[in-house]
Amino acid sequence: MSEQTIYIYIISDSAGETGAKLSAAAMAQYENLDVTIKVIRKSFIDNETDLMVALERAKELNAIVLQTLVSDELVEVAVKFCQKNSLFNLDAMSPLMFELSRRSGYEPSRVPGASHFLNKNYFDRMSAMEFAVKYDDGKDPKGFLDADIVLLGVSRTSKTPLSLFLANKNIKVANLPLIPSAHIPKQLWEVDPSRIVGLTNDPQVLNTIRRERMKAYGLNPDTAYSDIDSIKNELKFANDLYEKIGCLIINVAQLSIEETASIIMSELEIVQ
Repeated sequence: MSEQTIYIYIISDSAGETGAKLSAAAMAQYENLDVTIKVIRKSFIDNETDLMVALERAKELNAIVLQTLVSDELVEVAVKFCQKNSLFNLDAMSPLMFELSRRSGYEPSRVPGASHFLNKNYFDRMSAMEFAVKYDDGKDPKGFLDADIVLLGVSRTSKTPLSLFLANKNIKVANLPLIPSAHIPKQLWEVDPSRIVGLTNDPQVLNTIRRERMKAYGLNPDTAYSDIDSIKNELKFANDLYEKIGCLIINVAQLSIEETASIIMSELEIVQ
């Protein structure tokens, strides 16, 4: 089968981030296959004229229409157009809003881009980001007591990027780098183990990461920092500590930041 090109046409009354994320998640399942998937985003569509221009272009490309419109009138126009022209149309917003209205008894505000407004959720997220920066790398162990989650791990186990990723989901995170010769802050023992996550890695993977890190700095990659035996000792120290604490342990060797964060939120049953 020759390579084909499939178009996904995102039509949104806001920035189109919801549709973009959904598209990216689906497209990831088709990587390294003989197919090209192109995403076109038409943002801030708030009137029928602009909507029809976007739909006509989608028709020319025989595109998959992924629309995240909140206006009943525009949704109806898009649905009818796609049905008439045999275009696949995915309405990513209406079914869930309908069910939320059915259960709550309230109609949605139908305000485009409502999730991006400077509301309490936004300011909570900014506060969580500031918290993650302030209590990164064990700068102030007192932060452990106020954190929603405390991340532990040896160097290069993604503590900082994971802290910031979780902070973007309104979760306050503090983290502590583990070094066998370093003192463990007394505050750590005052934290509920169910709020602590121990990050570990495979020795060989960590060795590769650390060597590349040294090369990036223009330094000799063969140091005590990247020595495989030293790494094994560090990981043993960390894993022994995790067992003593009784916390959740996650091996990040084959996980992305997003996957690790998802495991943490699922296992710790974090409500957003």
